[in-house]
Amino acid sequence: MSHNTFGHLFRITTWGESHGSAIGCVVDGCPPLIPLTEADIQPWLDLRKPGGSRFVTQRQEADQVRILSGVFDDGNGPVTTGTPISLMIENTDQRSKDYGEIARAFRPGHADYAYQAKYGVRDHRGGGRSSARETASRVAAGAVARKVLGDSIRIRAGVVQLGPHRIADEAIDFDAVYDNALFAASADVVPAWEAYLDGVRKAGSSIGAVVALEVTGVPAGWGAPLYAKLDAELAAGLMSINAVKGVEIGAGFGAAELSGEDNADEMRLGDDGLPVFLSNKAGGVLGGISTGQPLTARVAFKPTSSILTLRQTINRDGAEVDLRTKGRHDPCVALRGVPVVEAMAAIVLADAKLRHRAQMG
Repeated sequence: MSHNTFGHLFRITTWGESHGSAIGCVVDGCPPLIPLTEADIQPWLDLRKPGGSRFVTQRQEADQVRILSGVFDDGNGPVTTGTPISLMIENTDQRSKDYGEIARAFRPGHADYAYQAKYGVRDHRGGGRSSARETASRVAAGAVARKVLGDSIRIRAGVVQLGPHRIADEAIDFDAVYDNALFAASADVVPAWEAYLDGVRKAGSSIGAVVALEVTGVPAGWGAPLYAKLDAELAAGLMSINAVKGVEIGAGFGAAELSGEDNADEMRLGDDGLPVFLSNKAGGVLGGISTGQPLTARVAFKPTSSILTLRQTINRDGAEVDLRTKGRHDPCVALRGVPVVEAMAAIVLADAKLRHRAQMG
């Protein structure tokens, strides 16, 4: 299997399977002399890990990260050395027996058939590499990327739509996200959303959601025209997340309904002589290059395909069968997708920062 690496100068390579002994990643291209310990990484993993509430899978994984290489303590505290940083997270709560019935049947909505068709073999235990468990490695790598970016860049995301229920743009509050079990970007919607998702969960079903992303502090000039557009690379990183089926930057698809007058982000001079934008329909990127405005995006997650309702499918023997997926699954995978969205944004931006510095000095 190829294509397990993402990035250019700041590159991550993830490895491992959902029900293997461990998962992890190698971060290459991280500059030296950046203070880094496991304590810098673990809080982000704790946000993503399973078992945190009744609204997520009850698989019990501590997701404890170990730094195996790329960091050295020269007496002044551990710092990166500029060599590959290897991170490992052990799997401790696999229940592979839950997947015995699907060893030969293809789960509808999952990657089972596509993997079998491409490779001639697949790991049916939780999906192997296609499992969302792989995203823990991305979150660990994203923590390293945040250290490269520094404190001046703030990356925040949150659920702004759960099924048909939406938070109005003016009511979005990213500060509320990590204070509720639904990662909702508004405290006001939590009671109603919890009741709604409880109904979905108790029915053995699932629902999709939309996660909004906002990044502030990115200076003007990151990214490049044509084939290295910052918004294109951000979209590629976000689309690579499990269960993501749509990404829009700025106004996104809404721009199709706007006039040229409404869509153009007008400018005036600020007191410091720098441009001030009067709107941000472009989502902080013009011509593939950051404008200094907040980077904004929305990410659509499909419903979790593992549900208890019988679904029609086929098996490897060519027989038509009905299948329900047993085991421990998220009724809405987008909830734990919030820290993953933040991590992928950090990885893209750390790469953009290093590439900008390499070209512009």
